[in-house]
Amino acid sequence: MVATKILCLAVISAVLPHTILSQHIVPTLLVHGGAGDVSDDSIPYKNAGVKLAARIGYEALKKTGNVVEAVQQAVQAMEENDQFNAGYGGVLTWEGNVEMDAAIMEGATLDAGCVSLIRDILHPIALARSVMEKTRHKYLAGDGAMAFAIEDGFEILPEGSLVTERAKKALEDYKNSLNKTNSACDDEEEQPEIGDKVFGSPGTVGAVAIDAYGNVAAATSTGGITGKMPGRIGDSPILGGGTYADNAAGCISATGNGETIMRYNVASRILSLIEHFGLTAQEATAAVLEQMTVRFNQTAGVISIDPNGNLGIYFTSRRMSWAYQRGDELHYGIDKGEDIVEIIGEPRVKF
Repeated sequence: MVATKILCLAVISAVLPHTILSQHIVPTLLVHGGAGDVSDDSIPYKNAGVKLAARIGYEALKKTGNVVEAVQQAVQAMEENDQFNAGYGGVLTWEGNVEMDAAIMEGATLDAGCVSLIRDILHPIALARSVMEKTRHKYLAGDGAMAFAIEDGFEILPEGSLVTERAKKALEDYKNSLNKTNSACDDEEEQPEIGDKVFGSPGTVGAVAIDAYGNVAAATSTGGITGKMPGRIGDSPILGGGTYADNAAGCISATGNGETIMRYNVASRILSLIEHFGLTAQEATAAVLEQMTVRFNQTAGVISIDPNGNLGIYFTSRRMSWAYQRGDELHYGIDKGEDIVEIIGEPRVKF
């Protein structure tokens, strides 16, 4: 067993050279706004949204010292923004409804809360935290989750309040694309898949955080995929798939093709490389996503933090919006290789 572990480590190290790990952990809040074929026109809005979410989450971390509170506040900022596929911006099912999934997890005790098939609630991530803290369960879905939300005092919005014009247009475009595909293939026995084209805002939203003591947390929230069957659940609320946090290994939030991320158990694979083979967050994230893309021909993106405070930001999709704040520096980007830095100074966003 020891010999096998050493051999595996040697193989991985040959592909990905190690970096020097910092012995001093600097509190950091890192967010993503979804991976996929983000349009040029939406880039300024995506950048503004993730920058604001990173600042809000970081200031929550500074004020409360609570990594769970920090990731929740960061995700809630994006759930309120119709530029993102979560909360008020969630894409629509085939019938034209918003059904949302979310998960939150903290790494000290491995406590977690997950919800699915949530309707007419602006902040599913807050409901996930309530499941974690106020029930003896870790996952609630559908009618049971909605009943708990009502009992816990969540505001249930009028039906359709979360449906945006952008989401309706995306569903219409998706259905039209199916009609065109079907018309072109009337004489064939099998209809081809549409492919990887994403209709509506791509991906999901998520946040990860670490404090000076090495405590980590992760949160992910999503509306899913345009035109999905009612009842479809993606990777976001699946612990070890799209979300995970463990002080011994790090924290992860994923975005991309949910069915593939679940099947490849992306979060667990990344954290295993960090914990058992000594890779940094960036090395492990890149390795797993590249392997997933080769094996399934599907793309994804991940943000991660390892126990030493090293960040992982990687995506095999065309683009992924991301941002993080560490001290007075705010970093953000959306294209591969992009890292724009702003000096923030004193907090300007009230929490």
